[in-house]
Amino acid sequence: MTETRSAQFTVGKLDAGMALLLTEDYQLIEFPSVLLPRGVVLGSVVNIDVARDRDTERRQRSEFRELQEQILESFGARQPQAPVIRVGHTTQTWAVLEWEPLDLAAAELRSLHLYRDGQRMMQAMPATAELANRTRAVKTTGLDVGQTYEFKVEMRTSAGTFFSNTVSLTTHALDNLTGVRVCFGECESQDEIDALKDTLRRIGASWTDSVSLSITHFVARYKSGAGYDAALRCNVPIVKPDWVLACEANGKLQPAIKFHLE
Repeated sequence: MTETRSAQFTVGKLDAGMALLLTEDYQLIEFPSVLLPRGVVLGSVVNIDVARDRDTERRQRSEFRELQEQILESFGARQPQAPVIRVGHTTQTWAVLEWEPLDLAAAELRSLHLYRDGQRMMQAMPATAELANRTRAVKTTGLDVGQTYEFKVEMRTSAGTFFSNTVSLTTHALDNLTGVRVCFGECESQDEIDALKDTLRRIGASWTDSVSLSITHFVARYKSGAGYDAALRCNVPIVKPDWVLACEANGKLQPAIKFHLE
């Protein structure tokens, strides 16, 4: 339904895309000249009809409300979820903390921060959500032997700040070798590696085939191979096989510096 009103004007001036129109009672209005009929010049008399289209108003209001509901459903109905963390690996002086994939809903990740015993640490954390969900772990070092710590993660987003659950861990004593996890590089032979694996089993340690955050030592006799290069990049101690034998012989963790691969 439309409501229409008509008015008559005299063109008083045409200038720079605008027309000055004069009513019979000398009211002056500006009007876009592009909307005037062709051939209109100074002094021409034009009739202008102004209509209100209520049907279109109702349709636009309805579309606007639907858009608001869509925005609310997409951005307002779901909030980011607090991070969920767990202890991945523990040794005498460091630990690996892992987390589930971050659920940010429609928010943006601003930053991640690690807290130890209630104090925010100067710990490097993933800077983007993509990186955080790809790595899903952080290695925290500088811990004391045989001490208990509590950790949590702060996640700052465009929708607010969220804290993870708190996890507790106790670093191992020197005679607890269950946290030792090595990766083997190039040794004299496969028989030597197999013998070293038997030794690791006896002392409760473990090994893996690739260098990762949870590796404590890289065992090799030669400075070559992809694993050796990866250990250098990750700053993993690179030791000779004698280190494994010394740990068993002494019944406790041995300093890596004495067995460093020269």
